[in-house]
Amino acid sequence: MVKPKYPFLRDASNYTITSEYDYIVVGGGTAGCPLAATLSQNFRVLLLERGGVPYGNENITRLERFETNLNDNSGPYRPAERFVSEDGVVNARARVLGGGSCLNAGFYSRASPKYVRSVGWDGELVNQSYPWVERVVAFAPELQQFQRAVRDGLLEVGVTPYNGQTYDHILGTKIGGSIFDNDGNRHTAADLLGYSNPDTITVLLYATAQYIVLRSEGNRPRAYGIVYKDSQGVEHTANLKSVEGSEVILSAGALGTPQLLMLSGIGPAAHLKSLNIPVRLDLPGVGEGMSDNPMNYFVIPSPQPVETSLIKVVGITPFGSFVECGSGGSDGLLLQKVIGPLSNGNLLLRSRDPLALPIVRFNYFAVQADLDRCVQGMRTIEKVVLSRSFAAFRFDNQSLPSGGRVTGGGRNAICDCQINGVAPDSCTSYCAANRAALERYCRQTVSTIWHYHGGAQVGRVVDAQYKVMGADALRVVDGSTFNFSPGTNPQATVMMLGRYMGVKILRERSR
Repeated sequence: MVKPKYPFLRDASNYTITSEYDYIVVGGGTAGCPLAATLSQNFRVLLLERGGVPYGNENITRLERFETNLNDNSGPYRPAERFVSEDGVVNARARVLGGGSCLNAGFYSRASPKYVRSVGWDGELVNQSYPWVERVVAFAPELQQFQRAVRDGLLEVGVTPYNGQTYDHILGTKIGGSIFDNDGNRHTAADLLGYSNPDTITVLLYATAQYIVLRSEGNRPRAYGIVYKDSQGVEHTANLKSVEGSEVILSAGALGTPQLLMLSGIGPAAHLKSLNIPVRLDLPGVGEGMSDNPMNYFVIPSPQPVETSLIKVVGITPFGSFVECGSGGSDGLLLQKVIGPLSNGNLLLRSRDPLALPIVRFNYFAVQADLDRCVQGMRTIEKVVLSRSFAAFRFDNQSLPSGGRVTGGGRNAICDCQINGVAPDSCTSYCAANRAALERYCRQTVSTIWHYHGGAQVGRVVDAQYKVMGADALRVVDGSTFNFSPGTNPQATVMMLGRYMGVKILRERSR
């Protein structure tokens, strides 16, 4: 694969800042890269990224190295920074240019028009911004035998209609997009920096933001710059130009953005005072509304080898569960992800050290509706496994999440009434036991698909223009602003949002 070579990439330890900037973007991730690239068309931009580059690292760039990448523990700047939430679920935070698009399973799917309307976005600009992203990073995947079997199984069990290959969010079964091309090469948000004006953008790598430089003007703090440290621990300051419209924009993600706001003295006053952080703005919503879409999966040993594949097909159900799949070696994997979710928790600082991962709790399944959706999603997975379309990829006597087993002909010896959509009176008590088993399965096997969001939400921390409420020259553009995760997988919309807000800001400045 040809590696993009950007002349504006610099190691922070070898770069001396000699000028001021119209915009300082903190976080070279899924939103920060398209945002910085867009702003550089008319203004001088500094983009700070705490990690390195994805290029040349086959753990990132190659599809078959997906799991190796997530489990890489080599050195302090490994791309996937492991953390465990207070819920006990192992998770990962990106530390690389391109952010989560360098770690995820690659699925590319837009938000629905209903979602766009609900958050108040300009539909015309949204529909211009998605293709801007897609020209660089999105591909129509080819299906092999396992993915085809799951697609056909979803249709067989009623997740209809079939919508073919589309990036759009539509009820039914579809082939989505992927940021992996059909040769297995990953394309990330870092590739969107190719749109940048190389004369007006600087990207500093291994630059870890410490805090926002704030000065009080009346009763309002105003952002003037960022203090960051390079890989050698040397502290630097980057300053904004003293002109109206210059801004610090946080795009550090759902963990990094609320963490940096708090470290800078913006957040719940009592919590900041407990860590001896001077309060610049009492903003109780910082760190609140932390959500992670619960994911539950089922591994199916296959009688025949299956292709190595990540997510290409999705069943978008009317009850709020998304069913997806992957495969490799002798195993297939079917998973369901709950829409939303409605359950949420919060984020707190562990200490004043920017390198210390914050304390985060997501409260999976705290709201019963999320658990109900998981149960329905797992039932759908069982139906797919028992479908005729899937017969070549299951063993007889295969156990199921509900506690049943596959018997000859693909019937479920324990819950045939429920699996086949028939619930006569004789099955009532039995199906109640089936539901209880699936509820236990959902709670006991909950994991993440890395779609966590919140912590600097619209209406709580930022206004409709993503400006931090009660502060000046400070904005947030990333998934921390979401109240609800968009679409089946959010990366398409996060990249779109970077472009969208970049264009909106350029339009503001041109008035």
